[in-house]
Amino acid sequence: MTPRRSKLARRRSGLSPSGARVYISLAAAVNGPFLNAGSRLQMDPAMPSLKLEPSQSLAQKVASRLRQAIIEGEFPPGAVIAEEMLAQSFGISRTPVREALNQLQLQGLVVIRPQVGSFVFSPDAGDIAMLCEFRAILEPQAARLAYRNDRSGTLAELETVIGEMEKAVAAKDKVAYGRADTAFHDAFVNHCGNRYVEDSYRLVAGRVAALRTNYSAPIDVQTPRSFKEHRAFVELFEKGDFEEFDRLMRIHVTDTAKTYTAALRL
Repeated sequence: MTPRRSKLARRRSGLSPSGARVYISLAAAVNGPFLNAGSRLQMDPAMPSLKLEPSQSLAQKVASRLRQAIIEGEFPPGAVIAEEMLAQSFGISRTPVREALNQLQLQGLVVIRPQVGSFVFSPDAGDIAMLCEFRAILEPQAARLAYRNDRSGTLAELETVIGEMEKAVAAKDKVAYGRADTAFHDAFVNHCGNRYVEDSYRLVAGRVAALRTNYSAPIDVQTPRSFKEHRAFVELFEKGDFEEFDRLMRIHVTDTAKTYTAALRL
């Protein structure tokens, strides 16, 4: 028997694509919850609901933990991610690890090179420039929408996050400050009320958060100015002064891009 079998051969033998044997009732497949109507299948109206209870799969849990590890610098940019070692560390098989890496690849946090391996994303100056330009375009608009959609809820979340940032500055905790910084900018998107804006932002949010942790200046060098700017953002949002908000956001993001790009050369 050859090591790889065609899909047709697997179907005939009752093997799933993963190689596990699957038993299917022919009667259930043909009649089961469906009714034959000539050449068409129709749902039986008496069929009970098959809605699944929401739950997080093992692969999703692994992806969530790996995402955190990448964002917070446990896996630095360009680091090799070995499936076998991760599987051993989690105490699971390689299949959910592989699925998790595929999820993270869609978020741009992992690069999978066939026959080579998986790696943490490693941005260049062009990537940084484009990510920051994206932020400068999207975040002010998300803030406008949040002001219109849920001003009080957004302000409450911003004030909570400002408190976390203040604690991180006092403790000189760069990772905690980066986490709070990410939550601050997330707040505008969380309350914007437009799922398409949210989806666009989520596509790059992980990479932006990882840049904050891995390429920001030491916390006692740039953070005091950054913290002051974030307080100003809250005041401008509360007043609805989005002309000044836009101007400050562009300055903030441009300075951030310069800091990250300079860190690439170190």
